[in-house]
Amino acid sequence: MTARTAFLGLNRDVGLAPLRIPEFAGSDGVAPTPFAIGPAAGAALGCAASTVHEIWRLRGGGQQQIAIDLGAVAWSLLSFSLLRLNGEPVPRPSENKPTVALHRTADDRYIHLHGGFAHLERGALNLLNADNTQASVADAVARWNARALEDALAHMNLCGAVARTAEEWRTSSQGLAMEGVAPVVLKRIGDAPPLRLGESAQPLDDIRVLDLTRVLAGPTAGRTLAAHGADVLGVRAPGLPTVDLFDLDTGHGKRSTYLDLGKPGDAEALRGLLRDAHILVDSYRPGALADRGLTPEAIAHTTPGLIYVAICCYGHRGPWAGRRGWEQLAQTATGIAWEQGAFVAARDGSRDVRPILIPAAACDYITGYLAAAGAVAALLRRIREGGSWLVEVSLTATAQWLQSLARTPGARIPASWERPEGLDQFFRSCETQGGRLDYLGPVVHMSQTPPGWRCPPPQPGADLPVWLSH
Repeated sequence: MTARTAFLGLNRDVGLAPLRIPEFAGSDGVAPTPFAIGPAAGAALGCAASTVHEIWRLRGGGQQQIAIDLGAVAWSLLSFSLLRLNGEPVPRPSENKPTVALHRTADDRYIHLHGGFAHLERGALNLLNADNTQASVADAVARWNARALEDALAHMNLCGAVARTAEEWRTSSQGLAMEGVAPVVLKRIGDAPPLRLGESAQPLDDIRVLDLTRVLAGPTAGRTLAAHGADVLGVRAPGLPTVDLFDLDTGHGKRSTYLDLGKPGDAEALRGLLRDAHILVDSYRPGALADRGLTPEAIAHTTPGLIYVAICCYGHRGPWAGRRGWEQLAQTATGIAWEQGAFVAARDGSRDVRPILIPAAACDYITGYLAAAGAVAALLRRIREGGSWLVEVSLTATAQWLQSLARTPGARIPASWERPEGLDQFFRSCETQGGRLDYLGPVVHMSQTPPGWRCPPPQPGADLPVWLSH
């Protein structure tokens, strides 16, 4: 069974003896793709759940059953599409932006642009000397060779990736740097005494998580930790671009505060939060916070025992490590998009094979689940043996992991994205400032400590930069 096999592999990656193995049930029947996205997501959530169960047991709890419905897990990779605010779908970002699309180049290749934020869109249009229309952008891209445009975008700190086959990715400079990298990497980076925790109702009660992330993998990690009882405080500079829909989807169970690290007072407030934190989740590009002294090693020195969770697109080593990236670019660069395109063409009986994305935010959400699993694995190891820990995950490592798993027959295309049948037990409602929000709740069942979010998605910046408990 793919989910069970993947679960056992993840346990080995994080250095834990096999913990309680969840019961994996149901079928992955959501997205038409050959990739085992449901079992992979289930394995990542199962790894997190079995680890927090062990933490709870060490805090005085007993044994409990863990069960994961793979159909519900697969839908969680589209959870933003299931949100309903006052009974109506929450508006989604435009899916017809010419700067967020695959385009053919002069050398008959494809490149995926990603101008998902306004400044990235402006930069791409300026580089291409194009108007913000499909025709103008397509004509401009068609005058470039694919690799030249990819390099130019990277040089300008913009976003784009050439559609490579899996073999082209493996033999590229970044693919070679990522060869053999596990989906979750744990490193001990400092010494600290073992962590002592008292009895608790939820496994992560009194665990403080500083969430320096946005869109989409990083916030998913914080949301997953919050479901098991952690105090998760999101920190963002005011005015930093984001996507409201994704904030609403991944904000469950968290609080939110604004800090501008360019202001000495706010920078000191962040350092104060760090001193009392157990886990820091960072989804900035590798090295982006280094000029402020916020490297994993520096934080391990000033805050012994802290667990630093680093999330990026292309990996934490290699020539692309510092590049900006998104879900779509990870799929495109690693060969997933070409295999998905071949799968769709074969299914439809078409000879027109072109790169196509998996119709789900698979790399983003699964990477978030893997980050949460790595965080609690590091927490368990700190409880058992002490130390400061670095957890590394990336969208491309997740993509490579998906490519390593057995393929599935794929599902039929859903008739609509309305609430799927048979999943009513997983849906929840809460009151937000905008009204009643219906959403897909946690999809992991734990018999004694059922996951759940204690508060609705917060109003951005509405909370003070303080912890709820010490």
